[in-house]
Amino acid sequence: MRTRTVAVTATLAAVLSVAACDGNSSSDATITTPATTSTTADGSLHLRFGQTYTWPDGVKVSVSEAKVFTDYDTSSGEKPTPGSTDYQVMIRITNDSRTSFDLSELSVITDGATNGGQAAATAWVNGAPGLEGRLAPGVTATKADAETLEKRFGRKVVVTVQRSSSPDVTYDFPEFSGSITD
Repeated sequence: MRTRTVAVTATLAAVLSVAACDGNSSSDATITTPATTSTTADGSLHLRFGQTYTWPDGVKVSVSEAKVFTDYDTSSGEKPTPGSTDYQVMIRITNDSRTSFDLSELSVITDGATNGGQAAATAWVNGAPGLEGRLAPGVTATKADAETLEKRFGRKVVVTVQRSSSPDVTYDFPEFSGSITD
């Protein structure tokens, strides 16, 4: 009987722990494991352009700027997007992990932070290198994400850098706030 009571008590404790962390409580309790813990200077996922975010494996990311793009290759038919601001988000990645880092694990979503809206991805012949290839341990590189945002949404943006997750590891998505500059 004692074994049965211990088993019921352990099961009840486990069920209550899961129920307390279901994300629906007003305390917003979360379970964090070393595989999902990420760091910034203040532990935040909301940063400004120029601040750095570090994932648990040592890969660091920052958005240095979002700059208007005007270097169109007119010989290939490129031209400004009517009614929109064409720009490149410059992303700095430092691989302080022990293994090479596949840059295709990263993706970028940019939202307008003035009147809403979401930027559309694009590409330009003369644009900076995109998020492709691998980064060796100890190496830092700046890559670009080419985008266009309708002018009615303004120039203030929030850039979310997403990292591919797996069943074993889930990564947080840091957000970087700033403005598109000329």
